[in-house]
Amino acid sequence: MLLAPSAALAQATPSPSTPAAGEAGTPTENPLVDGQNITVTLLDVKGGKGDPEPVPGVSLTVFKDKSGGEQIGTQVTDAKGRVSIAIPANGVYVVTLDRDTLPDGVELSGGAENEKTITARISGNNFAQFQIGAAVAEKVAYSERLTNATVSGLKFGLIIALAALGLSLIFGTTGLTNFGHGELITFGGIMTYVFNRGFGLPVIAAGVCAVIAGAIFGYAQDKLLWGPLRRRGTGLIAMMIVSIGFALLLRSVFQYTFGGSTKTLSQYVAQGRNDYGPISLSPKEIAIFVIAIVAIVVVCVAMMRTRLGKSMRAVSDNPDLSASSGLRVDNVITSVWVLGTALTALAGVLLALNQQVNFQMGFKLLLLVFAGVTLGGLGTIWGALAGSLIIGLLVEVAPLISIGGYQPVPASIKDVGALVVLILILLVRPQGLLGRAQRIG
Repeated sequence: MLLAPSAALAQATPSPSTPAAGEAGTPTENPLVDGQNITVTLLDVKGGKGDPEPVPGVSLTVFKDKSGGEQIGTQVTDAKGRVSIAIPANGVYVVTLDRDTLPDGVELSGGAENEKTITARISGNNFAQFQIGAAVAEKVAYSERLTNATVSGLKFGLIIALAALGLSLIFGTTGLTNFGHGELITFGGIMTYVFNRGFGLPVIAAGVCAVIAGAIFGYAQDKLLWGPLRRRGTGLIAMMIVSIGFALLLRSVFQYTFGGSTKTLSQYVAQGRNDYGPISLSPKEIAIFVIAIVAIVVVCVAMMRTRLGKSMRAVSDNPDLSASSGLRVDNVITSVWVLGTALTALAGVLLALNQQVNFQMGFKLLLLVFAGVTLGGLGTIWGALAGSLIIGLLVEVAPLISIGGYQPVPASIKDVGALVVLILILLVRPQGLLGRAQRIG
């Protein structure tokens, strides 16, 4: 069972007429009630095999306090499997599903009850869930859980790698440790949501537009903020502090404009998984793998083969010597900001596709991005990729590891395992896995 789309996207519509339970026919569409309501969307998940399907023609009734008490309203699910029933005020309500109206071959999952108690606390949509078609979970073999965790770790590591690649490019050419990098991930996710939900573009087109918007945002950042600071001779410590303030500003702007709730894209929210030998992947997960790998390969080849890539590496090695050799260092740095922010925005697009969109999504990922870059070696592209993949695997696989019957890293704080390993490795090899030891001072 999955919920209806986010309340933030509900269009203000007049309350629909409520069909009586048992009426023949199925409504074409039950629009969301304008005002306080309880909304249910019935989807048959078919045991995770294939895409979920709506369940129309099912009668649901809302009672006050308990089933059989004061009846608030009854409605039949429409072609989308949705009902939206108005409620008078905050309080405790019971939503009852009439099993007799379920279509042939469709049943509530296992021992799922046909009544749900809902405590209404908000003035908009309050959601109830009913499980239909969910497979009864058997105890999964450890080998299968380890395989799935490894695949999830590689997928998560590739998303981190895109952001880490952008951070490494910026650090390598400017020396700036950008604490606002997490907000650039959030920027990509939110722009995908805006183009998808706000402008009605398909998710793929919205993602492309979000990456372009990220590149433009990176250009504007360098021209309006970082470039002027460089020309004034601002030190790296001062610029790092500026990046912290800039991150707080962007996060506040995102919270004010986007809101504090978590929202979903209009497509690819719930997809069934298909078996590919020992692993199971949904179509969107395959797309994440393909897009991330292609983007990383293209950028790495461009850095090694193209004139711009060689210029970036030259500026990273020695800006003064590059300038004396005729390179326009400021233009190269601007190009780095454009490319780095575009890659980071792409990480936000894939993170929004994989999870959901929230104004703190990039901030929560920032420490792992820093961990990947530092673990692999600051300023090295291959180090950022290797470190990010290691961090992604540690985050997903660590909760499955037990020592002496104890789980050292609970799933609720699984990010801690990656950070502990980072600390241990840096105690032994401070320059990172692929970095070079250098004398300082």
